[in-house]
Amino acid sequence: MNKKNYILTVAGLDPSSGAGVTSDIKTFEAHGLYGLSVCTAVTIQNDIDFKECIWIEKEIIINQIKTLFERFEIAVVKIGIIQSWNVLLEVVQTLKKLNSAIKIVLDPILKASAGFNFHSKQNLKIFEKVLYYCDFITPNYDEIKALFPNKSIDETIAFISKKTNIYLKGGHREDKKGWDEVYYKTTVKLNIVPAITKVYKKHGSGCVLSAALASNLQKELSIEEASKKAKKYTENFLISNKSLLGTHIY
Repeated sequence: MNKKNYILTVAGLDPSSGAGVTSDIKTFEAHGLYGLSVCTAVTIQNDIDFKECIWIEKEIIINQIKTLFERFEIAVVKIGIIQSWNVLLEVVQTLKKLNSAIKIVLDPILKASAGFNFHSKQNLKIFEKVLYYCDFITPNYDEIKALFPNKSIDETIAFISKKTNIYLKGGHREDKKGWDEVYYKTTVKLNIVPAITKVYKKHGSGCVLSAALASNLQKELSIEEASKKAKKYTENFLISNKSLLGTHIY
């Protein structure tokens, strides 16, 4: 198989397959890529009820990653839930040691759609270090507000964009619902207006967008094109049916 067809997700296992590694794999395959996966947590949930999160030990996560790199050439990775910023830092450092040119798309998930909080207060200095290793982070509006609670949204965006690119998902916006914003090269902002007004709420839609963005970067699209196509793919996912579990259609 062409080495460019491999892409990695490092994320949690959602038994409903609406989010996490199985959702990412579906997204990757819809983009014509072969998805590899490393499990960071086993969750006990369905599409509406989150009951428990059992974290995978750091050493097991690292060993999963190293073992995959023994066999596959991986140029892009999407990262979802990880137990702590400290573990996340070791994960991104490991990835960069294994491939210094790897592109990292981080979805900084702080809260499940069913209401479960993954992270309590943690050392933000560690998270700042993580940002330097990333090529993109993909927070929604609730997450961008929570990442640096002592800063305004504008201050947080300015602070983060000096370190990495931002795809700010607009599904949780109070104004301009569904408008996404992409900040890259520090000063350039791309507004992505929703093409569809009527969508259906989906479990894991944030994971899908991040995985779609990573897929498009794997296919070597420009940041602008990768972002626009990720938005379109996610909109198709949101309108695929009326249930909470969407269908992946490219």
